[in-house]
Amino acid sequence: MKIRTRLTLLFTAIFATLLVTFAFVVFFAYSQNRRQAYYDRLREQAVTKADLLLDAQVSPSVLQVIYRHMASSPFQEEVAIYDTAFHLLYHDAVEVDKVKETPSMIKTILQQRELRFEQANTQVIGFLHHRRGIPYVITAAGRDQLGLAKMRSLGLILVLTLLGAVGLLLLVGYFLARKTLEPVAQMVAQVGDITASNLDQRVLGETGQDELAELARTFNQMLDRLEHSFDAQRQFVSNIAHELRTPLSAIVAELDLAAVRERTVPEYRAVIERTSADARKLVRLSNGLFDLAKANYDPSEIAFRHLRLDEILLDARQDLLRANPDYMVELFVEQEGDDADVMSMYGNEYLLRVAFKNLLENGCKFSPDHRCTVTLTHTYQTAILRFDDRGIGIPPDELLDLFKPFHRGRNVQHIDGNGIGLPLTQRIIHLHKGTIQLTSRLQEGTTVTVELPHV
Repeated sequence: MKIRTRLTLLFTAIFATLLVTFAFVVFFAYSQNRRQAYYDRLREQAVTKADLLLDAQVSPSVLQVIYRHMASSPFQEEVAIYDTAFHLLYHDAVEVDKVKETPSMIKTILQQRELRFEQANTQVIGFLHHRRGIPYVITAAGRDQLGLAKMRSLGLILVLTLLGAVGLLLLVGYFLARKTLEPVAQMVAQVGDITASNLDQRVLGETGQDELAELARTFNQMLDRLEHSFDAQRQFVSNIAHELRTPLSAIVAELDLAAVRERTVPEYRAVIERTSADARKLVRLSNGLFDLAKANYDPSEIAFRHLRLDEILLDARQDLLRANPDYMVELFVEQEGDDADVMSMYGNEYLLRVAFKNLLENGCKFSPDHRCTVTLTHTYQTAILRFDDRGIGIPPDELLDLFKPFHRGRNVQHIDGNGIGLPLTQRIIHLHKGTIQLTSRLQEGTTVTVELPHV
């Protein structure tokens, strides 16, 4: 069911319920007022006849003649007058006798002074009436024909009005729902025209201050992120293709040249060494891409546990020196006493080791003496790692670009690398809710500062 239909039905149901409640209250109030008013009329008629009989000494036969001549009146009430000993003093129509008075009924009236009830659609009232100090019991009964007819008319009018109001509410509700959701329908049509080939299009209507304008702004912000992601993905794929093509082309060229003619053993050895170097580049590139993909997983899909940063640093240092014996890494750890908590954090050991190894390798690789110094300190909330080298430095205008995949500084093109290490490291640090900063001076060195929260 569409929202427009649901809103129409909900609007109609709410207002119809209110109208039905209002109609019921009106009908019930009218019914109670009619009933009370007719009891009061019965009492007045009974008192009038009692006064005529007892005070004016009007003959009972005259009163009965008057009663019979009014038989066609819708207000035809039957009155009976008794003394307290249950002796009938007057009755409008004994042969009809709408109320069968009994001694217990007279006794009840004497005790309660007034009794009201209904029987067979006839309202009955009995009450104690004094004349000249003498108590009398008077009963009156009648059917409010006119009042009941008016009540039936009122009920019919209310029902017809309700049916007409519900129909009108359906039309008004549909119109209001359609008018309210018209911007949503326009937005749906605009969104339907947006595909991967035209992500630069935006949804209109974000200039207002209502919820629909907020929805349009939020959707356009999502489109901005999607467009950026698509552009980054295309650029990423283009860079990967370029990085893979270079070593693969070199390998193919070396092998083709080696197959052209017979060569000496030293020449074959040289071809194998160059091919092996290009293959190692491919291995490093594929490993870097694998780690970068793993670092971009949903954090909930990555296993985290309690770790010690100094131990991970030592493992990363050992891995680096095993692959590069000519590198030198100095590690300084500042720790207060035996408090191991300052060296602990919650994270993924493999990813952190990859990040630290990248930073150590960069520090050694871009330094003439292949030396890097690491200092591990801490504050109350974070652990701080500072990686220092005395290398060639980074141009100031390229500091931020170094965190873009496959971007390499213009002064390091002659040094082997693929531009994945720093972006991968930044992603890993952010995955662990940490921060990473670069400061550098040309020909003086670079400092990378990493802050990671404790457990």
